[in-house]
Amino acid sequence: MPDLKISEIFYSIQGESTYAGLPCVFIRLGGCNLRCNYCDAAYTWKEEKNQEIESILSTIDTFSCNLIEVTGGEPLIQKRTPELLTRLLEKGKTVLLESNGSIPIDKIPDGVIAILDVKCPDSSSGNSFHPDNLRLIRKRLQKSSGSCELKFVLSSKKDYLWARDFVIQHALTGLLPILFSPVQQRLTPPDLANWILEDILPVRLQLQLHAALWPDISRGV
Repeated sequence: MPDLKISEIFYSIQGESTYAGLPCVFIRLGGCNLRCNYCDAAYTWKEEKNQEIESILSTIDTFSCNLIEVTGGEPLIQKRTPELLTRLLEKGKTVLLESNGSIPIDKIPDGVIAILDVKCPDSSSGNSFHPDNLRLIRKRLQKSSGSCELKFVLSSKKDYLWARDFVIQHALTGLLPILFSPVQQRLTPPDLANWILEDILPVRLQLQLHAALWPDISRGV
């Protein structure tokens, strides 16, 4: 069977999602089907190596850490990603999958926490969220209440209004954690905080913890 394309595997502090602040091992897969204009991992499109799942698992075993995130790039463009996720679950790991939301999540094994990004208009990848995923999210949540999270990365007031309306239109508040995160150098955290408070919007404002901890390091954190 074909290997997985791997960009890097590293141990750091989880910087996003409701798991932020916890030690985590990251498996960053290569390749992506989108080209967001604020991407902080564009090197995954160019720098990748083939690695067998057994080899990946052996590398994971060198870290004394139970939390694993499979990220990218876009992990779901690789056919063997569900197999990797299953093998990690079989090892007793808490497994997070971060996806850009453009690919249906029906192949993600039960037990994985799916963190899906809903791309906003100013990302240059707007309207990429796969329409089946709202139904699939609800299906996963019926099986496990903590199995999904939604993330919106915001560049502007326009993005905020679009994300707010998306959340309200699809009746997502109270269903799962909803994370609003500002793009650095484009939107200030106080502005985002004020808009959330003005609208009494029950979402979580999220800042990239790893960027605050290591502002001069762009990889391996």
